[in-house]
Amino acid sequence: MPSESLRTPEERFSKLPEWPYAPTYVEDLAGYEGLRVHYVDEGPRDARHTFLCLHGEPSWAFLYRKMIPVFLESGARVVAPDFLGFGRSDKPIEDSVYTVAFHRNMLLSLIRRLNLRSLTLVVQDWGGLIGLTLPVDIPERIARLLIMNTAFPTGAPTSPGFLAWRAYAAANPDMAVGALFARGNPALTPAEIAAYDAPFPNQRYKAGVRRFPQLVPVSGEKADEDVMALGRAAQAWWSRDFCGASYMGIGMADPVLGPGVMDIVRPMIKGCPEPMRLEGVGHFVQEHGVRLARAALKAWGDL
Repeated sequence: MPSESLRTPEERFSKLPEWPYAPTYVEDLAGYEGLRVHYVDEGPRDARHTFLCLHGEPSWAFLYRKMIPVFLESGARVVAPDFLGFGRSDKPIEDSVYTVAFHRNMLLSLIRRLNLRSLTLVVQDWGGLIGLTLPVDIPERIARLLIMNTAFPTGAPTSPGFLAWRAYAAANPDMAVGALFARGNPALTPAEIAAYDAPFPNQRYKAGVRRFPQLVPVSGEKADEDVMALGRAAQAWWSRDFCGASYMGIGMADPVLGPGVMDIVRPMIKGCPEPMRLEGVGHFVQEHGVRLARAALKAWGDL
């Protein structure tokens, strides 16, 4: 367990736009006792499908505010957790606490605690790098996949855009999170920008933000062999054993995990149909996610 963690004051989340969802917390997840994990949990508990919406770097569940209502319209349950170090979840202050296993095991513990089944994984960025590996441990709980700009953590060659992003993150330990979102999404309102800044009152809260870019295994560098082996096992499951429905959306203007990466990922998802290519959309596809969510539900017969 980390020696010290921080908890973002609730008042920083008092004026979230397009966010009517009451926070739900758990403080005694197996292996994470004493750390408070936040998640959104909406819709009927006995729904046929549960959408598990996994955010990435440096966002939180708020990123899904445009997609959650569409999923709920279909009668589904929606669960959107915040990784530890992000959003309303607690934030250990030591950078070294944050590993792929630390984040992944938290998700597995939460899924088991809530007994989530018939899951539609909704993943992007680190939500995919981690979320795509979940079937290695819980294949019986995974039914469908909605995938946006992400990849498998196999150590495959990365784009120059990612290397530039990783260098930028390393050089900016007090990353201006809201400003980062605003640069990639000029239509964001001041209130939306503030919502992305809300989890991080100062630099001490940003250890998780600092660490994620450095955790990506990169070809030709010393990397975590266990993570790459997990990525390869996940890739094999999705390409060979997955029997559910899938849908892919690609933010075509993303220099980090854009079409060049996603066109490689798509054949690794068994039966994945032609993707929706969102022209002019950058890395945070969820900011333009209403059309994508409706298209996926229509393709699956949910709407």
